[in-house]
Amino acid sequence: MAPPHRSATGLRRPPVAGEAASQASRPDNVLELLQPGAFVRLRNQPTDLPPFQVIHCRGGRCWVRQQAWGPLVHWEVEHRSLRPAG
Repeated sequence: MAPPHRSATGLRRPPVAGEAASQASRPDNVLELLQPGAFVRLRNQPTDLPPFQVIHCRGGRCWVRQQAWGPLVHWEVEHRSLRPAG
């Protein structure tokens, strides 16, 4: 993947006509909305591990659980490390 396009000030600039659309992906500081009850996978999660269920997200952190863990066991992870399952 090509490096992001940066201006002389270090800020991202919009893509120029003819540049690949994948290079114009969302900015690094935009997080995908994860609703409670949604299923997510961790970045680099092994394929044999089932997805996690979102309990809630707040302040860049999300609380997730495995359905087999029971309702009182959860894990706090960084929002950026989660991707929607599917």
